[in-house]
Amino acid sequence: MRTGIGAVLLSAAAVLAAGPGTASPVVAATTTWTVHPGGAVTATAGKTTLTDTKTGTTVSCESSGLSGTLKSGAGLPGAGIGTITAAAFRCSTPIGSARLSPRGLPWHLNLSSFNRGTQTSRGTISHVQLAFSILDVSPSCSAVVSGTSGTAADGTVTITYSDQGARLKLRPAGGDLHWYHAQHCLGLIGNGDPAAFSAVYAVSPAQTVTSP
Repeated sequence: MRTGIGAVLLSAAAVLAAGPGTASPVVAATTTWTVHPGGAVTATAGKTTLTDTKTGTTVSCESSGLSGTLKSGAGLPGAGIGTITAAAFRCSTPIGSARLSPRGLPWHLNLSSFNRGTQTSRGTISHVQLAFSILDVSPSCSAVVSGTSGTAADGTVTITYSDQGARLKLRPAGGDLHWYHAQHCLGLIGNGDPAAFSAVYAVSPAQTVTSP
């Protein structure tokens, strides 16, 4: 349900100040996690977008889906708390139908901080890589989306998960995705350009994720 992708080390969340001399209880310093029920999960989204933020070109996916597993129980580390073993996307572009294929699976779900006030967890999906092509042009436009190169599956996407409504959000800011190996794309996608991934997934079965 970014992230870069090797598993991210668990980091402590900053404690927000509610006022002079008063510490806010909203954001917890995170060391361990509790997940219920865990196990096999699926996530489905309507609109999913992948954007070249330098050129403004957006690949719009009418739908997408993820499936994988979450660890279950208490006292769990945030790094590698879940895995995404399959992903599918149905997409289009300004100049034709597109194919977006996952690479580097399994991707890793990592959690780093928890907001008690909103019951929202924040973290990343790592080990992300995507192969992109446009099917309706010749020669075919193609590119790879990843973190540091077109050959390494090491991209990271920032995510939040809300217990209320069981919603997993892929956030366009905070990750390290870039476009690589762009060929025959008419200047719509540039080699080395930053990429932003965005979607809101409904997770089933609904998971309760808290810390500590």
